[in-house]
Amino acid sequence: MPNTKSAERRVRANEKKRLHNRSIKSRLRKLERGYETSLTSGNKEEATQSLRTVHSALDKAVKNGVLPRPTVNRRKSRLARRLAA
Repeated sequence: MPNTKSAERRVRANEKKRLHNRSIKSRLRKLERGYETSLTSGNKEEATQSLRTVHSALDKAVKNGVLPRPTVNRRKSRLARRLAA
């Protein structure tokens, strides 16, 4: 339990932030699954477009502080390698 007014505010703010970050991460997972689906179906043009969308969403997640830059770079690299293979 928070003991001060500012601690109560931090609890409320942290909960809002947690829900916001969670929704962004959920959207990222959904986009990555869509990319994997287009890869396995063999549609290279759709996969390329999907990869572009995933890269953009990952970069926005970094900009908003949801994910750290090195994590996003690693994930983008692995996704691009899957397309090239």
